[in-house]
Amino acid sequence: MMQKQSKIYVAGHKGLVGSAIVKILNQNGFLNVIGKSHAEMDLQNQSQVLEFFQKEKPEYVFLAAAKVGGIHANNTYPAEFIFSNLQIQNNIIDASYRYGIKKLCFLGSSCIYPKFAKQPMDEGQLLDGKLEPTNEPYAVAKIAGIVMCQSYNRQYGTNFISVMPTNLYGPGDNYHPENSHVLPALIRRFHEAKVNKLPEVVIWGTGKPLREFLYSEDMARACVFLMDNYDVTGDPKGGEHVNVGSGIEVSIKELAETVKEVVGYQGNLVFDLTKPDGTPRKLLDVSKLHKMGWKHQVELKDGVSFAYKDFIQKGILT
Repeated sequence: MMQKQSKIYVAGHKGLVGSAIVKILNQNGFLNVIGKSHAEMDLQNQSQVLEFFQKEKPEYVFLAAAKVGGIHANNTYPAEFIFSNLQIQNNIIDASYRYGIKKLCFLGSSCIYPKFAKQPMDEGQLLDGKLEPTNEPYAVAKIAGIVMCQSYNRQYGTNFISVMPTNLYGPGDNYHPENSHVLPALIRRFHEAKVNKLPEVVIWGTGKPLREFLYSEDMARACVFLMDNYDVTGDPKGGEHVNVGSGIEVSIKELAETVKEVVGYQGNLVFDLTKPDGTPRKLLDVSKLHKMGWKHQVELKDGVSFAYKDFIQKGILT
């Protein structure tokens, strides 16, 4: 279990989840938390990573650094998504073993599961079918991270755990008009429509697909909880990963209506039925995590309100 004085390294400490992990750790009295910006250390450079571990000697590592993006970004930069993420993971996981850290928490993604996985998706469905083609390179990298942690645990007796979050959102999210995920994209579009007094906002598809969302600080709380309560030492299979989500589904239409209400947009919501819906349902089975005693705290409307407030305060569009 982490001690208040333990040296904790958060890789990706400025990102959506990494910054939330730093915040939650600090709130819980863990003040010896370190991070390095990309300008200070290139996580794809093995020698720089090894030098960092040798000098800083962290005791615990949260591996939240990754190249991420929506469907457009994954389709446009598939080589970068697999190459960058594999390099980051390989360097940090191996350095964590070489320098004897006590525990590592590797963050993956729900896209590791097969495209036609039964719903809700439990941990046992990993590698049980074909992946969604649009983000396969990213998913393969994350699957490799899980297997790498398990392999090091089996061979070297390390205690490297893996957590797979559902769709995340919150302060510090990516609001890029093309490369962002659905929830921040909606916040931006409704805000722009409100500011420009547009009569309507068009949403692709029917609005019927169901999705699950988790506030970034809830994800951070789950990571800290699992770091303290989930031990895979001695597991002959290297330890199973853990799904992290709210366990609650919402339709894209309901999501859009929630964002519209929070932003205060008064125009119409129009669905373009000529555009594809995508996967009809994507829900994680979080019963394993619930049995351990952890559940989310922030409900969707409150989380969207927090995220929109952050969006406004940071002047994303100014």
